[in-house]
Amino acid sequence: MFDFGIIPPAMFVGMVLFMLYGFPVAFSLAAVGLFFGIIGITTGHFTEAFLQALPLRFFGIVSNDLLLAIPFFTFMGAILERCGLAEDLLEGMGKLFGRIPGGLAYAVILVGAVLGAITGTVAASVITMGVISLPIMLRYGYSPRLATGVIAASGTITQVIPPSLVLVVLADQLGKSVGDMYLGAIGPSILQVAIFMGYILILSIVKPGSVPPLPKEVRGDFTWALLLKVLAGMVPSIVLIFLVLGTIFMGLATPTEAGALGVVGAMALAAMHRRLTWPLMQDAMRSTMHITSMVVMILIGSTCFSLVFQGMDGSRWIEHMLSGIPGGPVGFLIFVNIFIFVLAFFLDFFEIAFIVIPMLAPVASALGIDLIWFGVLICVNMQTSFMHPPFGFALFYLRSIASRDVKTSDIYMGALPWVGMQLILVAIVIFWPQSVTYWLTKGPQVDPNTIKIEVPGFNGNGLSLPPMGAPGMPGLTLPPMNGLPGAPSVPAKPAPTDLSQPPVIK
Repeated sequence: MFDFGIIPPAMFVGMVLFMLYGFPVAFSLAAVGLFFGIIGITTGHFTEAFLQALPLRFFGIVSNDLLLAIPFFTFMGAILERCGLAEDLLEGMGKLFGRIPGGLAYAVILVGAVLGAITGTVAASVITMGVISLPIMLRYGYSPRLATGVIAASGTITQVIPPSLVLVVLADQLGKSVGDMYLGAIGPSILQVAIFMGYILILSIVKPGSVPPLPKEVRGDFTWALLLKVLAGMVPSIVLIFLVLGTIFMGLATPTEAGALGVVGAMALAAMHRRLTWPLMQDAMRSTMHITSMVVMILIGSTCFSLVFQGMDGSRWIEHMLSGIPGGPVGFLIFVNIFIFVLAFFLDFFEIAFIVIPMLAPVASALGIDLIWFGVLICVNMQTSFMHPPFGFALFYLRSIASRDVKTSDIYMGALPWVGMQLILVAIVIFWPQSVTYWLTKGPQVDPNTIKIEVPGFNGNGLSLPPMGAPGMPGLTLPPMNGLPGAPSVPAKPAPTDLSQPPVIK
């Protein structure tokens, strides 16, 4: 374990202790990195030339065009959170599915998926669905644990469904295309929604009383007006999804440009709902500024830490430890996912992406693991960081808007089955990588053994030049070197001397 010195493990332990003590993550990372850098310079384990790269790295962070997608998607989500789109979707979907057992839960899951595809933020989805759906579900017979669990889990689907901010950050850390990460996340997103809905279906069959349908006087009759109302809420969402994701997948826009289009679309939707006001824009800009500043500061701190850690051969230490795990790539992936699941109890998903992923990505690449598959798998795992204590932010959001009749213990206990379903998806992605790679566009597959290279002019197929001076080709005969006009005369080669005769003296 200490073949590469004691300092890399000490840095890792120091980072954990600083954050457990409660210091801000960005400053903890920078302080630990610089502190151990000074120790390394003093002991001769680290050269100060590495620190000269810090200003260039800082400039690279603030000038990274890819990271511009984060404020755009955040701003878009903040506008949509306040424009009334979610309310219309939930009301229409609830009445449409309310006539069947578990209909409200189905509506929450589907609306959570749609909101995830157009907002990309967990807070917007969980708070909006909690305010609207939780009182109705409790009023008509859903248990507090089931109601809070399905709302929190449906909100965290946002982390996997593009345009997820987590996928943008992971693409930057893995050096991969955001478009490829989005394409790879399509399969797990569909599977996650299917698993959640399958759970509700089983409950409606085994315990129909736990997921009762809405009374007829509440849901009303199935009419064309109701269907048109649902479509009126869905069509603008589909248009916005195409603006954001379709332009990326079709190669018409970069993720940053698609984010800018999404902001314009979100403002248009807010204007359609007559809620595009200056206070709304101020709130959205303030929220965007806070999140973007947090991300940039954490990224700067993690850059200080990773630069010193790499200079101390920390990456070789990590690779030495993890490459020997039994089971090869599958064993490595199982270990990494257990490790990240445990870290998610204490760290935010941004912190995991900026601190842990740069350490694990070289090992995954050395083991021949597709980094798109690896990144989507980690993203699926990091869903759970929103669903379990002590930093389950989705649970905090629910607690903030739930009535006092809903116990905190019910919120935490209700989240457990849904965390289990998220872990089932992690296992599916590990053992079925095609769930990610199937959606990636690949070029034609060519077997190198079938490639035959033929050079014209050497196989007598009529493409070779005729011999010099051949009949009918007089232009190809070369004249004598001294026969060209203006060419210098070439002295004749002297005859060889006959050594058998005596020399002649003149």
